[in-house]
Amino acid sequence: MYENLSKPINYQKEIKLYSGTGNPKLAQEIADILHLELQGLKIEKFANGELYARFEESVRGDEVFFVQTLAGKNLNDLIMETLIVADAASRASAQSVTVVLPHFAYARQDRKAASREPITARLVANLLEAAGVDRIITLDLHQGQIQGFFDIPVTHLTALYLIGDYFKAKNFDWSNTVVVSPDMGRAKHAKKLADYLGCEVAIAHKSRPKHNAAEVMGIIGDIKGKTCIVNDDMIDTAGTLCNSVRKLKEMGAGDIYVSATHGIFSEPAIQRLQEAPLVECVVTDGIPCEAANKPGSKIKTISIAQEMADAIYAVYANNSVSDLFGGSAEL
Repeated sequence: MYENLSKPINYQKEIKLYSGTGNPKLAQEIADILHLELQGLKIEKFANGELYARFEESVRGDEVFFVQTLAGKNLNDLIMETLIVADAASRASAQSVTVVLPHFAYARQDRKAASREPITARLVANLLEAAGVDRIITLDLHQGQIQGFFDIPVTHLTALYLIGDYFKAKNFDWSNTVVVSPDMGRAKHAKKLADYLGCEVAIAHKSRPKHNAAEVMGIIGDIKGKTCIVNDDMIDTAGTLCNSVRKLKEMGAGDIYVSATHGIFSEPAIQRLQEAPLVECVVTDGIPCEAANKPGSKIKTISIAQEMADAIYAVYANNSVSDLFGGSAEL
């Protein structure tokens, strides 16, 4: 955290912060940390479904930051909303347009896994650039290589250490705790989290016969009788995850905690998580979740507002971001 964010900031050049409809609560928290007002941005939907956006003040020569989460049932509307806002800012002669995306949509479609498939993550990147976006700030991309889809700067943050701090506060017996990677692709991240917590790591080996479905075939590492922290980048329908949790239990695991940066929670994910033999499911508030933190709910959220605010200020002030977040680009 920058020390000077704890008190009003003397901004040397004009900065404007705006919120989309994807996560206005997070945008307000970021604004409060930065001692900024969320500026006037009118966003409407016409009767035929078309979207409209207009800045209610001049942004000529300003550094514009637009906070938008691309997730939920109206995901495609939110993408279009972001493109329209960026185009409006560019045409209004903003000095720069930075889009802050706590969750980047279509990130799982980052390659051609079969013939005649699109690479939709690249398409979304192209659309953002075509709309006039100058920079992207995002959190835990599904694959770090997605940064290469952009020809504009991408500030890639991670929530891994925020999640680590959450579990550190629980004072587990770390000699009897293990971080479990749900597949080989997350092994590097699991090792980083395990090193941060001071515990061991295990890796689940699974097959994936189709989208949103996978089966655990075995575990590399010792989990018997140990507290397990399963860490992934996102939870969608939670079917695969809950099956993995049950498999860990069958293999002798102790208490099981689940963590991820992005809680997408498509139906019936929340019900599955509530019924699964796990203690807690910990996600960030980058994607809104009404069920989180309520009495009896296993879903807990941690705030990313401070990290996002620090990144916005670093980009605005041309300061290093890697110094703040432990070189997250390596993830």
